[in-house]
Amino acid sequence: MAFKFVTLFALVAAANAGFLAPAPQGYHAAPAYGYAAPSYGYAAPLAKAVVTKTVDADYDPNPQYSYSYDVQDSLTGDNKEQHETRDGDVVHGGYSLIEADGTRRIVDYTADPVNGFNAVVRKEGAAVAVKTVAAPVVAKYAAPIAHAPLAYAAPSTYGAAPIAKYAAPLAYSAPAYYH
Repeated sequence: MAFKFVTLFALVAAANAGFLAPAPQGYHAAPAYGYAAPSYGYAAPLAKAVVTKTVDADYDPNPQYSYSYDVQDSLTGDNKEQHETRDGDVVHGGYSLIEADGTRRIVDYTADPVNGFNAVVRKEGAAVAVKTVAAPVVAKYAAPIAHAPLAYAAPSTYGAAPIAKYAAPLAYSAPAYYH
């Protein structure tokens, strides 16, 4: 196995050093009489792409912003807020909301290149009673009907024709309500 690797690396080194001719690069365009002649010459050296570094005109090396919002909707009970401030690579912020159980979840967070993202989550008890609306219960469907389980009857002898393998159910009843 080691001999195969040595041979492979020797061939690669020889090809990179220029001792081996490159493979033909394909065929030229077909002449008017209907066939294409093979090309056995060396390929032209590839031009190296020149990479230029572009600078974004809108890039801000020290971004700064501050925003916040607050929602207080007494009709739906939606009560939430968020605020965030950024100064360079350091972000401070927090948000709060009322959860389904009536407690308020408050999250304060910071993010910076040294410590990463860190959040502190805390909950406060329900300050506002949560309204519940009880809708009348309307039965759309009848209660399920219990059926007797199917009984299995084994054949009396193995060579004889089988007897009814399953007993018929005892009774069926129609649904009590159609929609």
